[in-house]
Amino acid sequence: MAKVDTRLLDEVLRTYRVTNGKGFRLADYYPGDTHGFKSEQKGEASALLARGTEWLAEEQEKLYAQDRWGVLLVFQAMDGAGKDSTIKHVMSGVNPQGVHVTSFKAPSSEEIDHDFMWRCIKALPERGRIGIFNRSYCEEGLVVRVQRSCSRSRSCRRRC
Repeated sequence: MAKVDTRLLDEVLRTYRVTNGKGFRLADYYPGDTHGFKSEQKGEASALLARGTEWLAEEQEKLYAQDRWGVLLVFQAMDGAGKDSTIKHVMSGVNPQGVHVTSFKAPSSEEIDHDFMWRCIKALPERGRIGIFNRSYCEEGLVVRVQRSCSRSRSCRRRC
């Protein structure tokens, strides 16, 4: 275990934890925030990151052992925004056998034959596992169903 004050880890986690989504605005958070760490404190920040990674692995073990809940992480951003790198970095310390990443690309013919939520529901994590959606299904519902239907309708084409 990395040598780090667990109170500091708790403080950092508390700063960024969202416990109530009401009133939460992502725009209120600066993406380059370093939580006050300066470049000369890289060692301390690295130790804190290592402890956080170990903590995440410990929590994954509990999740698997309890076999009661699944965890779903949804990464939504524009292409080239670093979703893949973020997933790789954040999940670097967990057991890959307990994590499944789903990337929603163009739907297959089988997926088109089902309700637009079908492929997302099919990809939800089992109990004891962590699932990651690399892009959310909301975007896919809009692009795949709504815009395609709209492009077929003459009246809608005039408005779109």
